[in-house]
Amino acid sequence: MSPLHAPRTLAEPQHVDSGEAVLKFELLEELDAAVSRCEHQVEAALDALQAWDGPAAGRAALLDWAADAVWRLVVQHEACDCADHQALLERLHVPPQVMARIGARH
Repeated sequence: MSPLHAPRTLAEPQHVDSGEAVLKFELLEELDAAVSRCEHQVEAALDALQAWDGPAAGRAALLDWAADAVWRLVVQHEACDCADHQALLERLHVPPQVMARIGARH
């Protein structure tokens, strides 16, 4: 007769993280940091755009910079499995002029 063994899930202490759990947590931290960096870049680009009071050529460059920053944020947001970006874009107050340039290259 074979000896009885406790199920594996009961035999291991619940407070011990497996290597897989630690790796998943680190990956989630990296995704969070990437989204946060992208949000800060969008905020900086939009602040510079709003503060611009110079020639139109400079404004066009700032619009391109802001559009690229927003596009990178949307890509990172999708990498986190978030498909609805509307609330994110509204929270950051992304103007329509910037949204119109996303994906466009001159």
